[in-house]
Amino acid sequence: MKPGKFITFEGIDGAGKSTHISFVASLLHDRGHTVLTTREPGGTPLGEKLRALLLHEKMHLETEALLMFAARREHLAQVIEPALKRGDWVISDRFTDATFAYQGGGRKLDRRKLEALERWVHPDLQPDLTLLFDVPLEVARSRLEKSRDLDRFEQEQAAFFAATQAEYLRRASEFPERFRVIDSSKPISDVNQGLVRLFEEF
Repeated sequence: MKPGKFITFEGIDGAGKSTHISFVASLLHDRGHTVLTTREPGGTPLGEKLRALLLHEKMHLETEALLMFAARREHLAQVIEPALKRGDWVISDRFTDATFAYQGGGRKLDRRKLEALERWVHPDLQPDLTLLFDVPLEVARSRLEKSRDLDRFEQEQAAFFAATQAEYLRRASEFPERFRVIDSSKPISDVNQGLVRLFEEF
């Protein structure tokens, strides 16, 4: 059995990453892979309940980070790890890089605390490939403004998203072997063409 691959999609709210998940899933399926798509926070019945709390309830910053990793532990145990063992390709809309970006960069939680949680929850597992969809903040904001029901993260101010984006880019610089930065300000067709080339190389 060929080993499965773990691919994560990252980016600030409004970056457009979710738009391209189904395209990549179809691309991989057409190449003969069994593909599972999932999301964080969420991905399991318990994770979806935690997602509702995280997106809509105010809470202490450390509680927020701990709940993110609690949902992630369940997600790994129930969905991601079994799928990878079967040889499936797993595509997740966000993973731990998002926690470093949002809770670490945006909310200023001590990075060392997040690193400790990461070592605890998934010490030996990292994505094989992380696609970071990068877009100017004003473009992301204009996309969000078209939504009628913004969660408490999407309602944050520009400074929060600037700090979140900066942490994403820092992570990409720190882990260049698995990150690919995608300019998602381009037309969708251009981004898709770039994704085809990327996966041909991958």
